Amino acid sequence: MIHPSTELRLVDEVIGYGVFATHFIPRGTIVYAQDALEVRVLPEDFTDLNPECKYMVDKYSFIDPAGYRVLSWDFAKYVNHRCDCNTMSTGWGFEIALYDIQKGEEITDDYGLFNLDYDMPVLCACGDCRKVIRPNDIDNHYREWDRKIRRAMMSFNHVEQPLLAHISDDVRENVNSYLCGDAPYLSVRSLKYTPVVEQMPDAIVV
Repeated sequence: MIHPSTELRLVDEVIGYGVFATHFIPRGTIVYAQDALEVRVLPEDFTDLNPECKYMVDKYSFIDPAGYRVLSWDFAKYVNHRCDCNTMSTGWGFEIALYDIQKGEEITDDYGLFNLDYDMPVLCACGDCRKVIRPNDIDNHYREWDRKIRRAMMSFNHVEQPLLAHISDDVRENVNSYLCGDAPYLSVRSLKYTPVVEQMPDAIVV
């Protein structure tokens, strides 16, 4: 579920649609949270989809640490990528505002955390544009991303959180423990999906 102070707008004919803030959203605010209505597609079910459905799921979903493709039921799926994004997925699964987001500003995140299994060319017109989003971006950039999230989390308990009710009790408890200094920080590296490679049985000699 996307933050309620947002709306869908056409960016341009090339990019298509994007999500924009309708009110000021301060740093540390949960901007997206998975809720009970999100569609989760198993890897084997994705493989069995017809080409048209597979294209749509691939375009609008992200892959979670368990390998499910998560497809938002609302317009959260239209959030665009920027290498200097203003929101980012956290190790706890929700996305947080890294900076103050002004009314009328586009909500953006980093697709490098979406477990892409192919290289995706991007041209986000920012000075830090990586040009290509790669499957190993989490390994290469998690330290930088963690620093940004840690700074934003310092404001977590000091701002209004309209999506907090959609965060599970276990996650809320873990976040509160971290903010109180009683639990370690959960790195975005925990979001990485590592496919299980089936091992061939040892040859039987007869």
